[in-house]
Amino acid sequence: MRKATWATFLLTFTVVGVLAQEVAIDARPGLQIDQEHTRWIQHVMNSISTIKPGMTRRDLSSVVTTEGGLSTRSERKYVYKHCQNIKVDVQFSPVDQGADESPDDKIVSISKPYLEYSIFD
Repeated sequence: MRKATWATFLLTFTVVGVLAQEVAIDARPGLQIDQEHTRWIQHVMNSISTIKPGMTRRDLSSVVTTEGGLSTRSERKYVYKHCQNIKVDVQFSPVDQGADESPDDKIVSISKPYLEYSIFD
């Protein structure tokens, strides 16, 4: 009786091991795709993190571009240049009393990047 129990255990252990290997092999392509996406998202976050308070509105143009929708001179939504669904909200301090945006307006704050559907005017 002990030999039968031991044999069943070994057979079960072997079958589970083979199935685990097959699952691991099937998961590798998914992990590879996830790693590529993760690297790209990390690149996006690094790019956006180069924008700092004290920089000017002009400095934004290398990383982001303006988004449609409502904005004011002191607040505007921007989209990442390579993906229109990745956005940041930026607050500015105007450099003069004019009503129009100036490329020299200073960045006061920038939000963390977030995802949102595109806005078209």
